[in-house]
Amino acid sequence: MGAIGDPTSSWFNGLMDTCLDMSTAVAVTDPDGRVTRWSNGAQRLLGYTPGEIVGRPVADLFASDVGGGGGSVFRHRDGRLLGLEGSVCPLLDGEQVTGFLLIAAAGDGTLMQWAFDQYPKALVIYDRGGRLLRINEEMARAIGHPENEVRGLRLTDYMPGSPYEEGEELISRVAMSGEPEYMDGVVRVPGESRAHAWAVDIFPLKGADGQVRAVTLEAYDDTQQHGSRERLALLSEARTRIGSSLDVEGTAQELADVAVPRFADSVTVDLLDAVFRGELPAPVAPGPVVLRRAAHVSADPQVRETVLATGETHTHPTSSPVARCLTTGRAELHDVADAEIVSRLAEGPMTHSLIAVPIRARDATLGVAVFLRHARTPAPFTHDDLAVTEDLVARVAICLDNARRYTRERGLALTLQRNLLPRGPAQHTGLETAARYRPAGGSAQVGGDWFDVIPLPAARLGLVVGDVVGHGIHASATMGRLRTAVRTLADIDLPPDELLTHLDDIVTHAAHEEESADTSTEIPGDLGATCLYAVYDSVSRTCTMARAGHPAPVVVHPDGTAQVIDLPAGPPLGLGSLPFEATELTMPEGSLLVLFTDGLIEARDQDIDDGYNALLRALTSPAPSLDTLCDTVLETLRPDPHTDDIALLVARTSALAPDHVASWDLPSDPAVVAEARKQAGDRLTSWGLDEEVFTTELVVSELVTNAIRHATGPIRLRLIMDQSLVCEVSDTSGTTPHMRRARLSDEGGRGLLLVAHLTERWGTRHTLSGKTIWAEQLLQPGAGCRRSPAG
Repeated sequence: MGAIGDPTSSWFNGLMDTCLDMSTAVAVTDPDGRVTRWSNGAQRLLGYTPGEIVGRPVADLFASDVGGGGGSVFRHRDGRLLGLEGSVCPLLDGEQVTGFLLIAAAGDGTLMQWAFDQYPKALVIYDRGGRLLRINEEMARAIGHPENEVRGLRLTDYMPGSPYEEGEELISRVAMSGEPEYMDGVVRVPGESRAHAWAVDIFPLKGADGQVRAVTLEAYDDTQQHGSRERLALLSEARTRIGSSLDVEGTAQELADVAVPRFADSVTVDLLDAVFRGELPAPVAPGPVVLRRAAHVSADPQVRETVLATGETHTHPTSSPVARCLTTGRAELHDVADAEIVSRLAEGPMTHSLIAVPIRARDATLGVAVFLRHARTPAPFTHDDLAVTEDLVARVAICLDNARRYTRERGLALTLQRNLLPRGPAQHTGLETAARYRPAGGSAQVGGDWFDVIPLPAARLGLVVGDVVGHGIHASATMGRLRTAVRTLADIDLPPDELLTHLDDIVTHAAHEEESADTSTEIPGDLGATCLYAVYDSVSRTCTMARAGHPAPVVVHPDGTAQVIDLPAGPPLGLGSLPFEATELTMPEGSLLVLFTDGLIEARDQDIDDGYNALLRALTSPAPSLDTLCDTVLETLRPDPHTDDIALLVARTSALAPDHVASWDLPSDPAVVAEARKQAGDRLTSWGLDEEVFTTELVVSELVTNAIRHATGPIRLRLIMDQSLVCEVSDTSGTTPHMRRARLSDEGGRGLLLVAHLTERWGTRHTLSGKTIWAEQLLQPGAGCRRSPAG
């Protein structure tokens, strides 16, 4: 630049004013290089106010410690380095230099071009009419066209197809509305061997007046993340859909239904023949393998017509992927190019990718699951898909093995007799019990009447009486199955009405299975079964009960009066979709609760009301013991041979001594945990349980902390000391906690695992107001306090 004249001239002042609203720094120095004039643009660009910079050497503005930058690297007032394009010109008064003019501006044109071209995501700019103006290098590679070939074209002119038609519509919509849009989808770009998942953002470019001048489209390849999300969604769906029934073929079919079509185009599940019989298969030896088809699903109707039908067998040669993975126990991934492999699978020539996974559970091989992709899905399976498939099949293997074990137990149950009933009296908390079972017409006519007494945590006891329609081995086996089911459901602490609901589902499914397996016209024995389930709490002296078509129980009060409990009947088991209602009543100490089956009060020549009246009279007769009372009732009501079997259960209530129970209401405050530990420890010391203090304090700490952290509302801590020590923490949340194994890097997740290791057992009991988490510790005989005579 040439010399510039007097800085006081009007044109110079105009230059300074012109730079006020530009990203340009203008400064004037004296002959010695000290700043004398400083524009607003310079203040905005470099951060210094005129008062801070005027009089200082202009050299202070340059970053002298940056090599290679020369005078183009400036230092902002806050220390940032700025790369600016600038020049310095002398100011002349005639021939005399009166100072220097410094002009510096951001060189953003080149930088913006570099940023656009080198941006790692694909970018394209369209005008308001949807015609292409610019694309960057990444977009040119993605579409396979340089900019000069597509400039001025619309999207569908160089990328035909429905996904691109949708994109073109969105570009027009953004140009009109000025609002950004988003779209995603799996498409195959021309020239690519496989489809990719793309995520696309479309947003407007607006001028200073707010009007849309152009539209920018940004696209990025989301294939890897999309695949990960799809695989996680598959596993999540499998958790909820697979294993809902204890049926081998049904569980196999659930696996196939989940995987097709979202993951594979075709899935077959073949099992060893022993699995269908409920037996544990022998180890698979090297060589040809004979399998039976358990399930098959295909998204292609043509494939469905060519495969084996469910139940048919097929021999897989030694060299086949199925036989190899069964003998080695390892999954196999293949890009199928061998026509012989395809023909062995009976899937036709469309198959191009295959995963074969052995189904193994508890160190036993049950069969194999084969996942196939045809021409419908061009992308082959990947190693990530293989890992997810192995996880999926591992989950299904447990469900299949459970179904196999259930099938075996069900077959064994057909030969069970009356030895399934409880044997002999047992000591129970809060109740003294006596029971009788009398078959109809002798032992040859063993029926399905049954009873049970189930210990529950927290000084509670479950009482069950049931009746299965019919006689003989089948009725006895069904009785054993129902008794096992009730014990299983009671073990997870379901209230009586919910337990009967689940029991009703079990009976309904079992009846359907028997109807489909048996061509006879005999009604299944468990269809129409009845049951009564009661839970007695010796701490609160309350009894909650519900019945499914069963006779109502009788209570005998301590004063000797007896009455039939007004308890909603509910439908018999096996009808399904009908509700059960529970009733709760308080039972004073010394009360008798009498449960029985209909054979006790019903007879061909007797009205049921007469039977109840006779029972009430028999129960009010004096008896030295509950065993004697049971015998008296049976002899009074059914002295002669009868046509129906009878189950009778009598329980006398007692209560736990008040000083065996301690409870505290705790605020939802982490600071209260230490105090809760101390109070629990002090109470155990007063009970003489010093050896359990350490363990109990750890359990209290974990359970109270979890309640404070994850629950809401007030928290209640309760300790119960009887034959065992129970620690309970109640809150108002209905969420059930789950135990998991924490990783080394996790800060939490070890609480319930610690509780499970420190105690004999733990669980969750849902209440009307929330839930209770309990943990039970066994006590050594003679430890702590003894039950009072009243308790």
